Amino acid sequence: MMVIRSRVLVCLGVLVGMLVGSVGNALAQESSALFLSRANAKVAKAAGLKSKWEGPTDGPKLQKNKKIVYVASDMNDAGIFGVYNGLREATAGTGWEILLIDCRRQCNQASKVIAQALEFKPHGIILSGIDAINQKAGLALAHEAKVPVVGWHASIKPGPMEGLLFTNITSNAKEAAQIAALYGVVESNSKAGIVVFADSSNPYSTAKSSAIIEVIRQCESCRLLSVEELPVAEAYRKMTPVVEGLAKKFGAKWTHAVAVNDAYFDFMERPEVAALLATNKVLGLSAGDGSQNAYKRIRTSTLQIGTVPEPILLHSWQIVDELNRAFAGVAPSGFVSQVHLVTSQNIAYDGGPKNVFDPSNDFRTHYQSYWGK
Repeated sequence: MMVIRSRVLVCLGVLVGMLVGSVGNALAQESSALFLSRANAKVAKAAGLKSKWEGPTDGPKLQKNKKIVYVASDMNDAGIFGVYNGLREATAGTGWEILLIDCRRQCNQASKVIAQALEFKPHGIILSGIDAINQKAGLALAHEAKVPVVGWHASIKPGPMEGLLFTNITSNAKEAAQIAALYGVVESNSKAGIVVFADSSNPYSTAKSSAIIEVIRQCESCRLLSVEELPVAEAYRKMTPVVEGLAKKFGAKWTHAVAVNDAYFDFMERPEVAALLATNKVLGLSAGDGSQNAYKRIRTSTLQIGTVPEPILLHSWQIVDELNRAFAGVAPSGFVSQVHLVTSQNIAYDGGPKNVFDPSNDFRTHYQSYWGK
C-alpha cells in the first residue's frame, strides 16, 4: 500500500409533469405506450438542470486543523481520484490535512487497513469505494477509538450504517441504473437491441447491473440480446474477444450497450474493438460515473450517448460537512443528491464544458454560509 500526504433538454414527447415514480414491477403490467410515456417523463426529469439547492441549510461551524485519512480502493478509479481532489478543494485554508492510503484494489483483502489508518492518529477516516461490511473488524476499532468514519460508495444505500459508518455518501445506485436503461428505451423508441455489461464483483455494481436488466425486461418491444458478466477490473483485457463474439452473433440487431460504468466504453474505443463495430453503430449508455472521456464521447456523439454521473465535487464537500457534524456531535444531514442524466442536449450545462458534473446549485456557497458563521 502507498501512503501520501498531501434549459435545456428538448421535449421528449411528453409532459415532465406526468408521474415520475420509480420504475417497479407495476410498469411490467402496463402497455408499451404507457411504459414509454413514463420512461420519457423520468428521463426528462433526470436530464433537467440541477440549479436548485436541496441540501442542508444549517449546520455546525467548521472545525479547523483536522487530520483525515482517505482510504481509497484504487486511485486509478476516476471517481475515487476525483473525490480526493474535491476534498482538497473543500478544505483549502481550513488547516485540514488529508492523508491517503491507496489499496490498489486490495482493500477488501486487507483486513487491517482501518488499523493502519488509525496509526496516523486521525480525527476522522473516509472509506472510499470499499464495502464497509468487509471492514467490520477495523471499523469496530475506529468506533472504539471514537474516530468517525464517513463512506463514499461504501454501501449500496446512502445514510448511516449503525456500528460501521457515521454516514455513507452515494447516489441511489438503482435509480442511476434505471435512468441509464430508460434512456436507451426512449432514444430507440422502444426498439433497442441491448447488450448489458454487468459487474457483480461488488454490491454497488451488482445493484446497478440488476436494475438495468430489470428495466430492459419490462420493455416489451425491446430486445435484451445478452448480459455479459464482465467486471470493470477485467474489461481492459477481455473486451476485444467479448465484443468480437457479440458482433458475430448479433450483427445489426445489436444497437445499444448499457454498462454500469463509463470505463467499458474506454475499452470499446480502442481501434481493434471499434473496428469490430464498424458495420453497426452501437450506442452506449452508462450508469456511472461521468468520466471526462464519457463527456468527450457524448459531446462528439462518438460511441457513447449518455451517462449518469456522480456529483464528485458536491460529494467531496458533503463528506467534509458530514465529518464536521460528527466532530460536533450532531446527526448526519441526511442529504442525498438527485440523479442526473447527461446527453448531447444538456451537456453545455451543470459543469459539462469542463467535462464534469458540477451542479449549478451553488453548493459551495451554501456549505460555506454556515461553516464560517
